[in-house]
Amino acid sequence: MTEHVGGCQCGAIRYRASGEPKHVALCHCKDCRRSSGAPMVAWAAFAEEDFAVTAGEPKIFNSSGSSLRSFCRDCGTGLFFRNAEYLPGIVDIQSATLDDPDALAPQAHIQTAERVGWMGHVSDLPEFERYPG
Repeated sequence: MTEHVGGCQCGAIRYRASGEPKHVALCHCKDCRRSSGAPMVAWAAFAEEDFAVTAGEPKIFNSSGSSLRSFCRDCGTGLFFRNAEYLPGIVDIQSATLDDPDALAPQAHIQTAERVGWMGHVSDLPEFERYPG
């Protein structure tokens, strides 16, 4: 069985998820943007029974209604999302916090009705392997 492990930036929180995710998506909703400070967030959804925090204790914040976001209280890294009303039995992991984030490539964009307007054109921007000099 495939196992995915990851954690926060400072290492205080570690987790593992077993098996294959139910979906992997890039979310553009306002709630994700506000909680991350980024234009979108990559998520990998696993069944609760296939997920465990293996070190530390994340802080939980109710970001809107039944949406619960977990993050590291030390470094602030966003980690997990749960919403029992809309996603019962699911824990969404911010997939960029995986030790191997390339292991789970996004399969879709979701909540695009709330996407930041300029995100539709980011593929047209120049690219630099490192910060340009």
